[in-house]
Amino acid sequence: MNVELPQDANLCRYYLTQRLAEGRGDARAVLLADHQFNYRDVDTLAARAANLFESRGVLQEQRVLIMARDGIEFVSAFFGTLRMGAVVAMVNPDIKPDEVPHYLEYTRARVLVADASMVPTLSTIKRPRGLGSIFITGGDPGPFERWDDALQKAAPTYEPVPVHPDDPAIWLFTSGSTGLSKAVVHRAFDFIFNTEVFAKRTIGYRPDDVTVSVPRLFFGYATGTNLMFPFAHGAAAALFPERATAKSVLEACARHKATVLTGVPTMMASMLAHADENPGALDALKSVRFMFSAGEALPKELYDRWKARTGVEVYDGIGSAEMFHIYISNRPGDVRAGTLGRLVDGYEVRLVDDEGRDVPTGEIGTLHVKGKSIGLCYWQDREKSYHTFRGETCVTADKFSRDEQGYFTYHGRSDDLLKVGGRWVAPLEVENALLSHPAVESCCVVGMRDAEGLEKPLAFIVVRAGHTAGDALADQLKAHTKDRLQPYKYPREIRFVPSLPKNDRGKVDRKALRAQVS
Repeated sequence: MNVELPQDANLCRYYLTQRLAEGRGDARAVLLADHQFNYRDVDTLAARAANLFESRGVLQEQRVLIMARDGIEFVSAFFGTLRMGAVVAMVNPDIKPDEVPHYLEYTRARVLVADASMVPTLSTIKRPRGLGSIFITGGDPGPFERWDDALQKAAPTYEPVPVHPDDPAIWLFTSGSTGLSKAVVHRAFDFIFNTEVFAKRTIGYRPDDVTVSVPRLFFGYATGTNLMFPFAHGAAAALFPERATAKSVLEACARHKATVLTGVPTMMASMLAHADENPGALDALKSVRFMFSAGEALPKELYDRWKARTGVEVYDGIGSAEMFHIYISNRPGDVRAGTLGRLVDGYEVRLVDDEGRDVPTGEIGTLHVKGKSIGLCYWQDREKSYHTFRGETCVTADKFSRDEQGYFTYHGRSDDLLKVGGRWVAPLEVENALLSHPAVESCCVVGMRDAEGLEKPLAFIVVRAGHTAGDALADQLKAHTKDRLQPYKYPREIRFVPSLPKNDRGKVDRKALRAQVS
């Protein structure tokens, strides 16, 4: 699919100021619990932010690091950075204190916009060379500058600077499955391309949409679905700063009459469990016309329960920091539960074996995806970049199969697969079988070593309300799995836990669970 390469790819112009030129200045843009901002308001705040950053020495292509919570402060800093041609880097404000110096040094940011919860940490670390101003949002700034105060002193107009489509624009951090997250450096055009082919031509946002998200804005999945994509259509993004829980997400959907919900499977399970104890809670979703699911696999059993209880259609898909956003997806009028749908127009894929040969239809292979939203590199990791970024092709660790109709099924990442008795086992397949049992609310399967040092499946299980964890249930679940899968795939051990650990993207943290296996 062809997307015209613009002469000026300033993303603030593409997503924001263009809405004013279209006459949408008075349309709602950002909705908070107690206030709302129209596009003209956001445009003025972004102009003030650009002037503020420039006055503090930020130059085009230099980084501004945003570690703020979801709110108008994040939005104004984000578009202010892009407006002046600087580069956005976004990191979770809830990272561990000892990780903060790493991200400040790694990004070489000229300016930091951070949440007030970070003041104690920022007050005790050595400021890196080159970091000029630190602005604090959402509370007491301590020894630093309050973002709102500094912003109001800045001039309210700033013409977006011309940006070449190949200029760096945003750093997207990986989920950090090993060690600290790496940053994928993306060009300005990467975001325009995916917005055109996915948000506009595949999904079809509408100007009257109101979006709510489970993942926070620092995560590229939500930056797209809950900020960039609605803004590209003149729609409204509803934001809340607190941690996303079943209760807070449902309250936001009810308050703002959300029409588009960005979710992850673990939160879908939590919302259903919340509704079991709070009858009527799912009424908050009556206005939602569809929901995104990505970040981790959506089991068919969970999809079926969700659809039966809520009536909300789910567009399950897959994207990555390396490609910015989703490139395989279910879509309006074309949802096949248990699959990730079909390829988004504008992308190409190959499924290959260990020797790089295309695998036959129906067989599992490693995904290579080609498209014009591919990142330039991993910052400061040349060797990893050589392996992953090959022209317009991204080499992933994801295992897929594709059927004759072009629907893709996800089988996990290469490092998730288990070798049991010389045969491969996909944890997702075992998890799907377990989730079909009425006592299982959520689960995760990892590998363990038995007394002989051989790898076997182990299942962590969260039990649904009304059922009792114990040896009897464990035996039932093992038998249940054997009835649905080949016997060698059943979990040899089951551990009942109150909840599954999550990483900062809302995914089940398999690495943390593997660390618990002795």
